[in-house]
Amino acid sequence: MGSTADLADRFAVSTWSLHRALGGTYPYKPGGLDAPARQPTYGEGSVELIDLPRQFAERGIFRMEICSFHLPSCSPSYIADLRNALDKAGVKLQTLLVEDGDLSSPETAERDAEWMASWIEIAVALGAENMRVIAGKSQPTDEALTRAEKHLRWLAERIADTGIRLVIENWFSLLPGPVEVNRVLDALDGKLGLNGDFGNWKGAGKYGDLARIMGRAELCHAKAHYSETGLDTEDYVRCVELSNAAGYKGPFTLIYDSPFYADEWSGILEERNCIAAVLRKAAA
Repeated sequence: MGSTADLADRFAVSTWSLHRALGGTYPYKPGGLDAPARQPTYGEGSVELIDLPRQFAERGIFRMEICSFHLPSCSPSYIADLRNALDKAGVKLQTLLVEDGDLSSPETAERDAEWMASWIEIAVALGAENMRVIAGKSQPTDEALTRAEKHLRWLAERIADTGIRLVIENWFSLLPGPVEVNRVLDALDGKLGLNGDFGNWKGAGKYGDLARIMGRAELCHAKAHYSETGLDTEDYVRCVELSNAAGYKGPFTLIYDSPFYADEWSGILEERNCIAAVLRKAAA
């Protein structure tokens, strides 16, 4: 069996998968403080964000996604230090995940779009390939979808000359299924990318719905389901296989979000091994 090194470009890890190790969060939000105080959301933590690129590289992971609420500071000096840590470790910032805002809200969409745009500069400074924003949290009426599309178009224009790709994901009420996801992507006419997410689809139609969007996905949050007996391998394998069948060729961002393993890296690396086995079988 080959090592996972030959598949290195197919894997990323989000800082969300290490939220217990990081412990704290910094609740940046539209209309909030520019430098929010650390909240001990998941405890004291055992690692600093700036140490993660080295930890990623040591485990053969060279692509990273950072949740905005994990940045202890957005000061130019801290961002430069973090970029330096990434470069030194040979780790690419795949995506800056902007974790608040609602582009579908009649009250705050304008303000929230401006706030999202303020993250572009940080994404550029960190060398991010993508910036993921939340399309919207309203119910998917024609009016709400049209409003979100308008603001996404404006954001796409703002980011266009940076070389960073603006992406959304099937998340929150505005994008509950393939119809809405495809509508927004079509409206943006190639100016917007899609991050597929195994964890955001539920119920009987999960696999069919995923199959209808994964061919358009450029990124994928590969979240596994863990029960008290461990990884639901059958579900995870099926999600990866249908992504392959849909023509998905991008990286799988390993999302571990379970108390099953006390050490989050155990879950992350188990997910990687599971996906690697599927990819090797498909290539054989």
